[in-house]
Amino acid sequence: MRILLTGANGYIGKRLLPVLVEQQHEVVCLVRDPRRFSIAESLRDKVQVAKGDLLKPESLQDLPRDMDAAYYLVHSMGTGKADFTQAEQESAANFVAYLNQTTARQLVYLSGISNDAHLSKHLSSRRQVEDVLDQAKASLTVLRAAIIIGSGSASFEIIRDLVEKLPVMITPKWLNSKCQPIAIRDVVFYLTAVLGRADCYERRFEIGGPDVLTYKQMLLQLAEQRHLKRRIYTLPILTPKLSSYWLYFVTSTSYSLARSLVESLRNDAVVKDPSIQQLIPHKCLNYESAINLAFTKIEQNLVVSSWKDALVSGTLPLNFMDFVQIPENGVLADKQKVRFDRDPNEVMDNVLSIGGERGWYKTDFLWEIRGLLDKLVGGVGLQRGRRHPVDVQAGDTIDFWRVLAVDKKGRRLLLYAEMKLPGEAWLQFRVCEEPDGNYLEQLAAFRPDGLAGRLYWYTMLPFHYIIFKGMILNIINYRNDKQRLPQFEDKHSK
Repeated sequence: MRILLTGANGYIGKRLLPVLVEQQHEVVCLVRDPRRFSIAESLRDKVQVAKGDLLKPESLQDLPRDMDAAYYLVHSMGTGKADFTQAEQESAANFVAYLNQTTARQLVYLSGISNDAHLSKHLSSRRQVEDVLDQAKASLTVLRAAIIIGSGSASFEIIRDLVEKLPVMITPKWLNSKCQPIAIRDVVFYLTAVLGRADCYERRFEIGGPDVLTYKQMLLQLAEQRHLKRRIYTLPILTPKLSSYWLYFVTSTSYSLARSLVESLRNDAVVKDPSIQQLIPHKCLNYESAINLAFTKIEQNLVVSSWKDALVSGTLPLNFMDFVQIPENGVLADKQKVRFDRDPNEVMDNVLSIGGERGWYKTDFLWEIRGLLDKLVGGVGLQRGRRHPVDVQAGDTIDFWRVLAVDKKGRRLLLYAEMKLPGEAWLQFRVCEEPDGNYLEQLAAFRPDGLAGRLYWYTMLPFHYIIFKGMILNIINYRNDKQRLPQFEDKHSK
């Protein structure tokens, strides 16, 4: 089948794509910016990439029309936009208008379980999107899921953050709400199983794992799996706003996503219509198995996708890839350049491993303080880490930076700051081969926004002197066995 996959850059889309290719489907991936669409080398020749923005109907005019089916995996949860409900409906309506010009016979949408009478704003929006998509000529198939458990999923990472960071938790009363978590592999199974089945046309199904748990039970079970003793006390006085701030400061989530989750978690998310089991019998993983599988993937560095790499995890504009070149004018910079005698590939490997568990090679406590300050002013902080300890792709997050460009052959890494700043900031590393030897060039660039930006830069100069000089030397010297090469003398610096 020829399939159109929207949300191909998202957490679910990146998990679904290789399965569709493995099943011999021809997949067209619809993305807003192909520059940040990174997929495995083995898939690149097997998929087609189409550029389009669902909020700009004119950008959809040249998209392919010869389709058999389409997946709609787009949502605005956590974007922080006050009018996200309207944006979601406009996006869905534009997609329907385009899809009605194609030959697609089926449209598959992943929604949320929403059986309560009084739904949160986000769950209500999901229902409204279902109604909009139902206007398509193609037959609609809706899969409604509760919390999705898998390595890199927002729900799993938030639960993990809470358990691993807090021995004692004072929590809001929504922790007593019930849900039916489902493993990511089971979600992908159902997404592919309903494809092309006439008996699934014009149907809405609820999918969930075998366990019905409160969120408190989910936290305690994960703690048990990690051999951690945790105590949880629920209080009725924590308002949704206070609960959102609590999640925001304790976990790696953004405030807008924390707010959206808190609103949604007030509703029970339990399967009431298990009819899909009659059409597609399938034994889903229980919660404990889903957790164990997620940690196995993390420990083996096999995390395919992470919610943190989606734009909803931060504050960047959709066109952030336009900043892939550092401006030449109006920029303040700190440039370090050091000659080294190691294998250039080893040095570049150290560059590509920066951040996350590896840290920033110099005065990590100062980076942590900067991350905390960023959280206090509504930024992303330093808690997002990175998807993989050594692999880097354009669009990935590395703590409070976003990867704009990574060129392993050209030995260049360019990061763009996603922290709250009075201006724009870049951090670039390049390994250069010159006549007198190999050099590592490290460039921190800042384009200030008015006087506040300039004051910020000059206030930070003493910290730059402490951090950047030592950082470049330690990047060069670092070895995985923790042994260090002799420190280079200043005569190697340019």
